[in-house]
Amino acid sequence: MKRNIIAIAIVLTIFGCQKSNEKYASSEVIVANELRMPTDSTAVAKIIKTADMRFRVKNVQSTKEQLSKTIKAEGGTVAEFSIESSIQETDKVKQSTDSLKEITSYRTQGYLVAKVPSEKLDEFTNTIAKMAVFVDNQSMKMDDQSIAYLSNKLKAQNRVDAIEKINKVASKKSANVESSLYIKDDYVDKRIENMQIDSRVKFSTITLNFYQDNTVKTMIVANDNLYDYRPAFANRLWLGIVNGWTIFKEIIIAISNLWMLILVGIAIFFTIKYFIRKNKLAIDEATKSLIDNHPNN
Repeated sequence: MKRNIIAIAIVLTIFGCQKSNEKYASSEVIVANELRMPTDSTAVAKIIKTADMRFRVKNVQSTKEQLSKTIKAEGGTVAEFSIESSIQETDKVKQSTDSLKEITSYRTQGYLVAKVPSEKLDEFTNTIAKMAVFVDNQSMKMDDQSIAYLSNKLKAQNRVDAIEKINKVASKKSANVESSLYIKDDYVDKRIENMQIDSRVKFSTITLNFYQDNTVKTMIVANDNLYDYRPAFANRLWLGIVNGWTIFKEIIIAISNLWMLILVGIAIFFTIKYFIRKNKLAIDEATKSLIDNHPNN
């Protein structure tokens, strides 16, 4: 069995070398033909166009709506868009006790990414320029993917030939199956890459950044300063007096609930006072006795 496998491998190697030389020669011919024959459909230039614009408009929202209509009319699609307003400055002026006038200055900007047919890209940028108050900057980039496209196409064909050779040597061994799957997956990747190139060649991507002048907006809002909702001074003074009388009565009630502690405190006070007086009398008598018994007397 091993000898048969070795023999098959040698035959395939010889056959593969001959075919690879033929394939290499044919590939060179194909490449030469692709590059020299612009009338061939496979030799059409694969130019990917991308553009960027930044411009000022009168109103961002209305411009976005107008852009969407124009893109749709040109056969394109909107891939992404966003509108953002950022507050530049804000202030609140007292209007009445419970209301304020809020004055806000804000800046609105729009962002839009669109895909339009490549042949209409120049016309589309000219249309956008007419919508703008003025254009800050505008740019376009052209990326030639012809060589990469041709490379993917030739590599894909090589993988088709490799799969055919593997299929000729019918074997249920996992190595052949895994190799075949790997080659097929790589073939699919190359085909998809070319499909993506075709899509990007057919539809150009344009990124638009647009903005408007700072807008000042005023509106009446509720007064969130709670101090302004307090009563007038006279009312607050009278309420303070009433509240003080209420607190005084509560203190009297609290003291009345502690009458036992008050009696105990009075008893302790008089007891301490009694002992202090008693000690004072004893000290006075001792002092008087010392003075009377002094030799000088």
